[in-house]
Amino acid sequence: MSEKVKNGLLVLIAALLVVNTGLLLKNGSSSGPSTSKPKFERTAEKKSTPVATDSKLTSAVDPLSNAAEKPAAPTTIMQFAEVKHDFGQVPQDSENKKVFTFTNTGSEPLIIENAKGSCGCTVPKYPKEPIAPGATGEIEVVYKPGKQKNNQTKNVTITANTNPTKTVLTITADVQEGV
Repeated sequence: MSEKVKNGLLVLIAALLVVNTGLLLKNGSSSGPSTSKPKFERTAEKKSTPVATDSKLTSAVDPLSNAAEKPAAPTTIMQFAEVKHDFGQVPQDSENKKVFTFTNTGSEPLIIENAKGSCGCTVPKYPKEPIAPGATGEIEVVYKPGKQKNNQTKNVTITANTNPTKTVLTITADVQEGV
């Protein structure tokens, strides 16, 4: 085996050791052998790959996936009366409002961390304070098509302490030119 190949393998091994050590530290492991069971983290929104480290298995999140964070607070249930709305025909440069009503049907306070439209033409307003179990709330979505034309579909993604953490509301419209 040539010297260059040996040196390359040594560098690769060293890099893997650094990565594995970082994963162990991130997962709160001590330097000694563990008697705990291997940890696996797998959800519908995360892509995990088991990584062997000193006879342990930990999970590494695929950095290219759109991995959602686990909710910081205890989870609850957010139930909408409807998650889709069709404005029908609307003129360009109009302002179109839809209020989506929801109920916290879980046993913990509902905390909405964020609500974001799929483009600047779709702007949501959401409650910033926690919603008590059994209480209702509203998310107002304003759609301003500007110079868009024809059939349009826009989404509002809500991030909250629910499982899954993201809920998507959808609005559609047939934008008419010069009406």
